[in-house]
Amino acid sequence: MSKTRYALAGAGHRAQMYVDAAIGEHRDRAEIVAIVEPNPTRAAYHAARLTDAGVPAPQLVGPDDLEKVITEQHVDRVIICARDDLHAELIVRSLEAGADVVVEKPLTIDAASAARIEDAVARTGRNVVITFNYRYSPRNSALRQVIQDGTIGRVTSIDFSWMLDTNHGADYFRRWHREKANSGGLLVHKSSHHFDLVNWWIRSQPTRVFASGGLRFYGADNARERGLGERPERGTHDGGDLFELDLRTDERLSALYLEAEQHDGYRRDLDVFSEGITIEDNLALVVDYASGATLSYSLNAHAPWEGYRVAVNGTLGRAELDVVERGAVLAGEGLHPSIDPSPSGADAATTLRPESERLIVQRHWEAAVEVPIDGGVGGHGGGDALLLSDVFVGPGDDPLGRPADWTDGIRSIAVGIAGNRSLDTGLPVNVADLGIDLLAGR
Repeated sequence: MSKTRYALAGAGHRAQMYVDAAIGEHRDRAEIVAIVEPNPTRAAYHAARLTDAGVPAPQLVGPDDLEKVITEQHVDRVIICARDDLHAELIVRSLEAGADVVVEKPLTIDAASAARIEDAVARTGRNVVITFNYRYSPRNSALRQVIQDGTIGRVTSIDFSWMLDTNHGADYFRRWHREKANSGGLLVHKSSHHFDLVNWWIRSQPTRVFASGGLRFYGADNARERGLGERPERGTHDGGDLFELDLRTDERLSALYLEAEQHDGYRRDLDVFSEGITIEDNLALVVDYASGATLSYSLNAHAPWEGYRVAVNGTLGRAELDVVERGAVLAGEGLHPSIDPSPSGADAATTLRPESERLIVQRHWEAAVEVPIDGGVGGHGGGDALLLSDVFVGPGDDPLGRPADWTDGIRSIAVGIAGNRSLDTGLPVNVADLGIDLLAGR
């Protein structure tokens, strides 16, 4: 069997899931032949993991040499794990150089770059796969099955609340995500997962978005208001604050970031109560869909527990999914227990098996029934292993339609992009006015 040849663009924490797959379960069919990364320390870290596993050393190049390495190494697919605002350029250049693409969510962060991707796919005819691993989580698949079977009838509305706790949620305010120009804010970077779930669950497209929210917990102004006093600039020091991240306490984070600072000055451990944060930590949206359904969505990034609650109302009844991924963040757990050493991707808090999950369906005039959920093992409730199989082996016949491509990525970020515009203007935003085609590719 000939192996598919991959280039890995971006060698931060996100890259580990793909490196582990290439030296593990999918070793016989996948080979990472190049790592495209501007920071030599990070590139060398993942290269060493490959060679330590007994596979050939990948070629290490900077982003300027992307096209050259695709040609010289006969790259079939480029896996993009770079910073969110760099996705579009890397996608377009890879497609134009003759490679297909696998990209971490979000697809990109704004409407202009989304339009560039649409154009590049149309011109080149090549494929872009986006890794929405939450679709594969058994609990989310179970809810899709309930809706798809028509058990609750035509969907009329969805209530969806997502809680990020003070470990996982705080981490977005330490690193590059804290600047909206890099990440699109949590509405794009994090919530694109959630909006994709809704789009997929109800099989419809968003048409109008109204958003409200702000930075109400993290950041320097909130620290001063609550009288937190003077704080260190970064967590890697000899202090001991519950919100600090000391990179020295985690071997992998130290290798990927602390030891790599000398090359680019990037600090992974900034204080969550410092200046310079331009994203929101509390968000609420109302989203209208082409099907006639309405989504009410909220995100809180400083909750004491982590998980989500979804209620789907239909013409024949209601389905409720409650998930607790971590019941509490306790002071004795250590500085950063959400960074888990298991090979399961960037959102490490969700690599933990949920503490509880329950799906209840109640039809009109009937008693409530609990729907069994086949629990998964590993990242994102078992979703990562299934996703990686679809990425490296190829999707099979899936009646739930879980494999996602760039068109699903467009529809998911459309909600966040429109939401950001609504936050700026204070007005509802029609998705059609963004200048991207939600029906492209269909």
